[in-house]
Amino acid sequence: MMLGKTLVTLSLLATAVLSHTATAGETLDRVKHNGELVAVMDQSYPPYSFLNDKNEEDGFDVDVVKEVAKRLGVKSKIETPSWEVIAAGHWRGRWDICICSMTPDEKKAKGLDFVAPYYSSPAVLVTNATGSSINSVSDIEGKRIGIEQGSSYERYLQKDLVIGYGAKQIQYPFKQVQPTPYSSEDLAYQDLGLGAGKRIDGIVANLVTANKRIQASSGKFKIVGAPLYEEPNWVAVDKGDKEWNATIKAIINELHKDGTLKKISLKWIGTDITAQ
Repeated sequence: MMLGKTLVTLSLLATAVLSHTATAGETLDRVKHNGELVAVMDQSYPPYSFLNDKNEEDGFDVDVVKEVAKRLGVKSKIETPSWEVIAAGHWRGRWDICICSMTPDEKKAKGLDFVAPYYSSPAVLVTNATGSSINSVSDIEGKRIGIEQGSSYERYLQKDLVIGYGAKQIQYPFKQVQPTPYSSEDLAYQDLGLGAGKRIDGIVANLVTANKRIQASSGKFKIVGAPLYEEPNWVAVDKGDKEWNATIKAIINELHKDGTLKKISLKWIGTDITAQ
């Protein structure tokens, strides 16, 4: 009888171990089986991700996705659900990875695992270049400030952003503003371009994307003051697959060490924003 119980116990333990192993490698197994890495990102976030003249996804993040897929021995596929959906996590196998200029914070970490940093660029305040009464960050008190819905910028304006991950503590030189969420930065810049204060008074954005918009707008926008806070950007994946996390972390570390990330950064940004 004791022998029988022991065999049953060992059988159950073996099943549990096998089950855990299958779960831990679920994403990698799926990617290898499908021969495809499905990545998510913002469709209009130049120069990180945008539609080029051939109506194809292009940019810094797209090139990093392609390189990760190459090192996994698979093809890459880009999908562009809303930012809110991406940031919420719980993807349930629909997507494999977010190399999508995502800043880690406590709220997103409830649904996503942040596995490796791949670049850093600070947040800045952008206003219309003419007629704006905003000359410093403290001047946004009570103003309507545009941000992409669900982004870390929205939580910054709500004074509820906790990044961690080695970033300095954020300071808020204002008491209260009116966050104005948009489904994309394109729409926010369109409204800001109508004139200072007509629909919004400013935008909180990434320094690199802000510079890109300024260059493309023939002087319609400007950056006000110093950067608002450090903004590390990490590769994110759905929560709970330790093997997948380790695999992606190892690849991103390789891309740092062999200079591939630096090369991609110089191509799209003109400077190296990937230094650790």
